[in-house]
Amino acid sequence: MSGPTRLYMSMSLDGFIAGLDDRKGQELGRGGGRLFNWLDDRMGPGINGQVHREAMATGAVISGRRTFELAGRWQGDHHDGVPVYVLTHHVDEGDVPPGSTQFATDVEECVRQARAAAGDRAVAVMGAGAAQALLRAGLLEEMEINLVQVLLGGGRRLFDALGPDRIELKLARRLEGRDATHLRYRVLHG
Repeated sequence: MSGPTRLYMSMSLDGFIAGLDDRKGQELGRGGGRLFNWLDDRMGPGINGQVHREAMATGAVISGRRTFELAGRWQGDHHDGVPVYVLTHHVDEGDVPPGSTQFATDVEECVRQARAAAGDRAVAVMGAGAAQALLRAGLLEEMEINLVQVLLGGGRRLFDALGPDRIELKLARRLEGRDATHLRYRVLHG
């Protein structure tokens, strides 16, 4: 049995995953770094450490192209050499991804390959574009939202371009960490 496809995302209470003006050199936008203060405890024994260890135990990563590029292509390795599949609209000729990274233009094929690579471990989904593509295709099974007690007031929203269809969720877990409430939802597919 394969593990779930699970979005991992830190988000402000007003729904932003990056502050205003997110770009190369200011990847999290103005004030967006605040969304990751909870990771200061990532090596500790508490809740934040637990959530971080779970994310790092995934067997493959699916990322959106924008996230991949803004993250400096993770220098070819997102975590411990697991395969990374970058969902993109097109692949430029001669654009060779680093390390164990592959580009994919078809969402279903991307998920199939990531699940096969992950085995019984979860597939981590990174980035708003990838999350929205998987949700629209009915292929995102869970969301781990690290809800941070801040209002950024503007920036990049996680669920801005989903479309008109309502998506039902079921709360599967709620953990209180320092600087974040970690909420895991199951996506209920019709």
